[in-house]
Amino acid sequence: MTIKPGSIPELQELLPQSQRMDEVSLEAVAEFVEHVPEDMTATVQAGMSLADFQKRLAASGQWLPVDPPHPEAVTIGDLLGYNLNGPRRFGCGTIRDWVIGMAVVLPDGRLIRNGGKVVKNVAGFDLCRLFVGAKNELGVIVEATFKLLPLPEAEAHLARPCGSLGQAEEVLEKIWVSDLQPTVLDLHRIDREPITMVAGFTGPSADVEAQSRTVK
Repeated sequence: MTIKPGSIPELQELLPQSQRMDEVSLEAVAEFVEHVPEDMTATVQAGMSLADFQKRLAASGQWLPVDPPHPEAVTIGDLLGYNLNGPRRFGCGTIRDWVIGMAVVLPDGRLIRNGGKVVKNVAGFDLCRLFVGAKNELGVIVEATFKLLPLPEAEAHLARPCGSLGQAEEVLEKIWVSDLQPTVLDLHRIDREPITMVAGFTGPSADVEAQSRTVK
């Protein structure tokens, strides 16, 4: 992750002109710090890519349920600093819902920590949500702890063309009031192509198969 000049102007002002930085690289801050599978939590430094982080978690049958595009190019710092999410936000929430602790370098050089490494830690103010999506204007996130989920046994995505927005609305309403539990529910329209509804389901194989049959 690279912090562009001026994104933390207070830090620049504190430095002599000869020492001001054009950019800050976190490539060297990319360690997989800790994974506690029994607690379903993991701590990682901000320079690691999301793809590498997910690969390390998958070895223990767990994952962080967010899916921004190009995870191999997205670092943990990018994920948090820019509040990046993907289609699974419908059923799994956003990255704000999964971060439980972080370490941040403030513009004056101080390192602060907020939150913790256990899911039920509720002591003090939750500043993590403040830094998520702040684009490093308030400080540079250098480490984060996340709560995790088990890797789903099965996953299915179904696409259904809709003749109009009205028809799409009817289909969405039926799904909304049903017992279905999609993790992905999107509408797409590219150029003059028909409107397409995409529904995704994850979980036990039998459950995913049953929900997929209902949508079809």
